[in-house]
Amino acid sequence: MVFLHATSLADAVAALSAHPGAVPIAGGTDVMVEVNFDRRRPAALLDLTRVPELSRWWVEDGRVRLGAGIPYARVIAELGDRLPGLAMAARTVGSPQIRNRGTVGGNLGAASPAGDSHPPLLAAGAEVELVSNRGRRRVPVCEFYTGVKRNVLAPDELIEAVWVDSVAGPQQFSKIGTRNAMVISVAAFALALHPERQQVGTGIGSAAPTPRRAREAEELLAGELDAAGLWESRGPLPATLAEEFGSRVCAAAAPIDDVRGSAAYRVHSLRVMARRTLTWAWNDYRKAA
Repeated sequence: MVFLHATSLADAVAALSAHPGAVPIAGGTDVMVEVNFDRRRPAALLDLTRVPELSRWWVEDGRVRLGAGIPYARVIAELGDRLPGLAMAARTVGSPQIRNRGTVGGNLGAASPAGDSHPPLLAAGAEVELVSNRGRRRVPVCEFYTGVKRNVLAPDELIEAVWVDSVAGPQQFSKIGTRNAMVISVAAFALALHPERQQVGTGIGSAAPTPRRAREAEELLAGELDAAGLWESRGPLPATLAEEFGSRVCAAAAPIDDVRGSAAYRVHSLRVMARRTLTWAWNDYRKAA
């Protein structure tokens, strides 16, 4: 196995262009598990830990540009006020050691349906910035996943950053697992309210072949809140609306039975999480009036 070192983004892009089969590695919390269990034996690994451009974030035109190499611990410590949904999800990732090493970019690259960062990124309407010798492109995160552990990355492309709107309304994240730490989710759900444009964002994790939005649930909720004048009045959320929202979220899922949980349990948990996160987010919205 060839081990490639990069000390700049230009170096990394050039190395990947010269070795298209190389697997990028930052925290290694996904890749090294597969290597250690002999589930994967790449011809080359590309070390990104010394690439400073991937470890920076800044705000531009009201959006956070999050470098792909920023670990979960920094998301929690530095971006909890700007990206609260992502920070909530980051707090549920593994142990402190994993949060210190694992990155959002690595989570996207692995594209596991159970990845914790996917639901809040979907709910927030994030974009993934990809780079290669051919240039840069941005892909809406809802179009990034193409199958189980597959994404739109070309062999010569790296994930450079994620663009996420700074928080403009309440965000929530919920995850079901067998315990609180060191757990892969049985199901996860994220919700973002966008009051300035009267829209709703959702993200479903570990309950379909890919992370996905519940678009019909988003449209139902946004439309009903608009029709009842609740975006403006911030009145109480009707219990029937919360229940119907949960049902529409369930309808968007396509879970399977596996060692972590049954499809039926995943559907049930999504219904509960959707209702609860909506209630929490709406209560936060009312308090902010």
